[in-house]
Amino acid sequence: MNAQRAAEIFSSKDTIEVELEGQPVWIENVDEANGMATVQIGAKPTNTKTVSVERLKEH
Repeated sequence: MNAQRAAEIFSSKDTIEVELEGQPVWIENVDEANGMATVQIGAKPTNTKTVSVERLKEH
């Protein structure tokens, strides 16, 4: 996925399924300038990771 699409998903009112290496994630923040996104992995709010948006897959 590219940074623009990640930002669109983050801003969307709809629930759009996104995965990181097969695990469902929620996009918490997108840094379009650097192509990075902070995602929440699973249901635990403290389980976050900052990754390249290229690693995210829209389901």
